[in-house]
Amino acid sequence: MNALAQVPAEFLHALGSLRKARCRSELRLDEIPAPSRLAPYAVALGTEVMAPSHRPGPASIHGPAAAALSRASGGEEPDDELATGRFILLYDPDGSAVWDGEFRIVTYIRAQLEPEMGNDEMLGSVAWTWLVEALENHRAPYRAAGGTATRVLSESFGTLADRRESIDIELRASWTPASSDVRSHLEAWSDMVCTFAGLPPLPDGVSALPRRRTRWQ
Repeated sequence: MNALAQVPAEFLHALGSLRKARCRSELRLDEIPAPSRLAPYAVALGTEVMAPSHRPGPASIHGPAAAALSRASGGEEPDDELATGRFILLYDPDGSAVWDGEFRIVTYIRAQLEPEMGNDEMLGSVAWTWLVEALENHRAPYRAAGGTATRVLSESFGTLADRRESIDIELRASWTPASSDVRSHLEAWSDMVCTFAGLPPLPDGVSALPRRRTRWQ
């Protein structure tokens, strides 16, 4: 029997909607091993946000994108990676009282910040606002959302003492989509990763195009 024949139709529909997602060209999106203990069915995607080849004006960028371009202007090559993240879609045909549904989206984003932003006491609430706004902007209906924002200070010692301190922001969040059509949720999350990376939003009327096809496409 074909393995796909044993996969619930609702989960197959969700996978099909993910394949239709149109993400920004700065993202490198690939399928990664999905957790096997959280739900009977799951798919996981990993992403990296790469520095754009062009140089936008200084007022349009912030965070690690601004730092990368600043280093480039000083004669150094900019770091390629601005942010990383994971997007996991879980499905349990029996449903979950904790999820309030059969599906659950679990996400993770990490990006390095400039010291001025990293020391802002409101950073956690700002990160959560980015998530909520991204879902609203993409008209991605959801419920039972929760998350944790963490600032990570890295200090180096000994032979690495010449490295400057760095501050990263990590956001772990999950929510229950209102239906099996989760395309808009992936698009919202991908935009949020770009926001964490310090990239400016796309201008009105400009469509986001996928950078490359993933293995699950």
